[in-house]
Amino acid sequence: MEIFLIKAAQLLLALALLVLVHEFGHYFFARIFGIRVEKFYLFFNPYFSILRYNPARGRIEFGTWTDKQERERSLACWQIGRDREADGKPVAEWRRTIYGIGWVPLGGYCKIAGMIDESMDREQMAKDPEPWEFRTRPAWQRLLVMVGGVVFNFLMAVAIYIGLVYSYGDKGIRFRDAYAGLDFVPAAIDAGFRPGDIPLMADGQEIETTDPDAALKMAQAKVVSVLRGGKDTVDVAIPEQFMFDINDQKGFFAFRLPVVVSAVVKGQPAAEAGLEPGDRITAVGDSLTPSYSELTSALKAYAEKPVELTVVRDGNEVRLSATPSADGILGFNLTQLTDIYPVYSVEYSFLESFPKGWDLGMTTLSNYAGSMKHVFSKRGVQSLGGFGTLGSLFPERWNWYSFWYLTAFLSVALAVMNILPIPALDGGHVLFLLYEMVTRRKLSEKFMEYVQFAGMMFLLLLMLYVNFNDVFRLL
Repeated sequence: MEIFLIKAAQLLLALALLVLVHEFGHYFFARIFGIRVEKFYLFFNPYFSILRYNPARGRIEFGTWTDKQERERSLACWQIGRDREADGKPVAEWRRTIYGIGWVPLGGYCKIAGMIDESMDREQMAKDPEPWEFRTRPAWQRLLVMVGGVVFNFLMAVAIYIGLVYSYGDKGIRFRDAYAGLDFVPAAIDAGFRPGDIPLMADGQEIETTDPDAALKMAQAKVVSVLRGGKDTVDVAIPEQFMFDINDQKGFFAFRLPVVVSAVVKGQPAAEAGLEPGDRITAVGDSLTPSYSELTSALKAYAEKPVELTVVRDGNEVRLSATPSADGILGFNLTQLTDIYPVYSVEYSFLESFPKGWDLGMTTLSNYAGSMKHVFSKRGVQSLGGFGTLGSLFPERWNWYSFWYLTAFLSVALAVMNILPIPALDGGHVLFLLYEMVTRRKLSEKFMEYVQFAGMMFLLLLMLYVNFNDVFRLL
């Protein structure tokens, strides 16, 4: 239960930030061009708002019901079109906007006057156009308003990457320095990878852990070249559906942990055998143990039986006799990876972090946009997930680095998804505006209402489908 709550809290906070920034992008450009914003909401508020700030009334309202006359009530201090306060000063546009928090965490809402959106406000659209409305502005201004959310989501991701690079730098272990190689998930083993393989190239391009998208490049490649057995270079042909095969398995690979002793427990078989800190166990009897995973299975086969251990000590091979416990345990502590392999570390100054953060943002955008081709296949549709899938991406314990890194990734993902040319999404509006700019013909408002409704129905069904997939995977 604790793990669920931690993951849920991280997901909710990330979604709140993403939605807030996205809707602020629309709000920002609307305000720049003098277009009136009637509502600015975090999350949706069908029938009910958790919180609402009404500048016209000058107060915060909790637990307010939504009704058909909300616009009229929200502007109770003046009528729409009034430009002056009681003291004669111009009415600030931000005071004409209702700010609130809804109760459905599926998105946000920026209600722009004179725009056909999910509110389907036919009453307003039936009135004569006003100079402050969206529909009266040039197509290029309306286009910038619609792409504002996407632009701000991408800039948010870049800003997060800049902060992470400046705060944490780059640290890690290079593939080539990990002499024990990697362990792979079962789907990767089926594809042709073998335990201990060290990745060298993906489609002829060198890859390293210094590349934050090394795993994605390997998964999307046609051929991955690996070093096998410390001497042979082998090409692994990546199946076309490999991305889907590893989709349900956390991680694609992991560094193998060599069996290097850090401390010996007194009175245990390891101490009786003469194991010392720094010893590396390379074999148990005839079974080679290049990593801890092989060691555990080998020791269980010799439970309570004497067996010869092959140990590397100070560069020399030593043989010791040991008798594992009934549980197949010798009784020693393992040395951490970072104490075995050399760790590279790169720090960035404040100014150096900007181009690095931008590069990370562009790389994430390119990789995610490229992976969209898999979504439109049969396997891709089946692999789609909802909130459960998103929540599973976050760690089981709160980790700010992981939280911000995932938030940046999701911000890019939201930008890409929103720019798809689907009615009811920003990309649908952009498509129609581009048509208008090219043909110099404005689509009818009735047509826009129909396609907007169709797009909303499609997205609703898609939302139900992806969340049903999450439930189905749990059963």
